[in-house]
Amino acid sequence: MTNKITIKDVAEKAGVSVTTVSQILNGKGARFSKKTQERVLKLKDEMHYVPDFNARNLILHSSKTIGVLVPNIGNPFFSTFFRGIQTVCRNAHYLPLVFSASNDETTEKYYLGNLVERSVDGLIIASSSVTADTIDNILKPNRIPYLLFDRNQINDDGDRLQVDDYQGGSIAAEHLAKLGHKRIVVMMPKQLTRNLRKRLDGFINGLLQRGIHFNEEQDLVAAPLTKLGGYEQTDAVLKRRPTAVFCGNDELAIGLYRGLHERGIQIPEDLSVMGYDNIDLAEYVTPKLTTIEQPILELGETSARLILNRINDLQMSRQLVDVPVKLTERSSTGRPVE
Repeated sequence: MTNKITIKDVAEKAGVSVTTVSQILNGKGARFSKKTQERVLKLKDEMHYVPDFNARNLILHSSKTIGVLVPNIGNPFFSTFFRGIQTVCRNAHYLPLVFSASNDETTEKYYLGNLVERSVDGLIIASSSVTADTIDNILKPNRIPYLLFDRNQINDDGDRLQVDDYQGGSIAAEHLAKLGHKRIVVMMPKQLTRNLRKRLDGFINGLLQRGIHFNEEQDLVAAPLTKLGGYEQTDAVLKRRPTAVFCGNDELAIGLYRGLHERGIQIPEDLSVMGYDNIDLAEYVTPKLTTIEQPILELGETSARLILNRINDLQMSRQLVDVPVKLTERSSTGRPVE
């Protein structure tokens, strides 16, 4: 194999110093003649020169990278979320790196520690299990800018992007109540993160405002936020004889769809099903899923903009952004048949 072309090779070919080439390639070559700039840029292309990442990092004191820590990259919500981050980062010439540790604290600390060692410029933390201890002992001492996404429940004074999940739960309750449902089951994980607790509280209070009682011990079916979780808890849902089910996310609802289909239960004729998130799949299941829509792509884009703001100004005031949600009504909910 031939040796990689170095900045020294480009400088020698151009008849200028390494410093001159470095400044021109990094957009700081205005003090050099137009002819010199054009010659260096032309040679860069002709020689197929690719800057050395580590050397560039040392010179600019920036890796131009942003770490993104999510709980489950296999969840369509987070793949769309990351797509939004990519778009903004690419336009700003940053490289986003996504890591999924399945909410394992040890693995998350490993990833965070390695990102700090590699001089990551900032972090977007969407995982719910990153602790205040991790932030206080790894990120803050190294002055690493970070943004907390709403699933993380740390009481922290740092930048945060959060969805109005209380509003989302309330909207879901209003929708099902208006259709005439009174026997309603909710599917949520056993251990509720901060945003899910708000989602459930909004739903319960929304029902109470319309004279519908919800018993959290009896009417809540515990299930992880996955398709398998929804599928495996189908019998637990049916045992409660509801006319409607509100699922903590769309993945749960889609898993429940399969379980209901296998048991000959028709949606929404026999049972209305409602999700949360509005992932892409919600429009491709039969019947199409009624859900509470989070602007997932916009959340990713906003997350990237906020962390870039912080990277560019460490002293700016706290960024706290609340994002509203809305009802997307499709075919999976209808009036109950008593």
